[in-house]
Amino acid sequence: MKNIFIDYNSKEFSSRVYLGLLDESHAPFLVQEMNEPEMRDYLLSNNFPISEQNEVEWIGRLYGPKNNQNVTLGIFLKDTKQLIGVMSLNKISYIHGTSITGAWLGKEFRNNGLGVEAKMLLLDYAFNTLNLRKIQSAVIATNTRSTDYSKKCGYKVEATFPKQIFQKGQYWDEIFLAVYREDWLPLWEKFIRGS
Repeated sequence: MKNIFIDYNSKEFSSRVYLGLLDESHAPFLVQEMNEPEMRDYLLSNNFPISEQNEVEWIGRLYGPKNNQNVTLGIFLKDTKQLIGVMSLNKISYIHGTSITGAWLGKEFRNNGLGVEAKMLLLDYAFNTLNLRKIQSAVIATNTRSTDYSKKCGYKVEATFPKQIFQKGQYWDEIFLAVYREDWLPLWEKFIRGS
């Protein structure tokens, strides 16, 4: 399968990462990271251990004409082509011009700005290729890392749902953030000048 996003990002918008398609060879890394206890604490969609077969089957469903409301991409280091995480646009509505992002980075690749670079590339694709107008994100209140990096990409808190998520014996708030194309564009201009 041709990796269209390597070509897409060849404009050198990011000096360190690119977004690309996942394949079965990436399943072991996905299983390793998704089964980390801290990772499961922050993923709102999955709290159960997963197997390599689960991930192979999931990857097999990602690309094709029947999956036109979601775009899931790996985050790869440019210099080594190593997979370091995953980003997605989910529940894409071409009528309303909206989507919800999901994202995670492997444990050893956090806290160094790689997530911001990858999210900016994903937002470029969402706004400047898919012509969406608003991108949302939902996080558990304990995941301050995700909230902080989203704000660096232009997201602002739109709503808080008190005691929405049960984790580790208690309920936590769920925070909804969003970024609009017009608010993101100045950050994008700054980003491509600085990369």
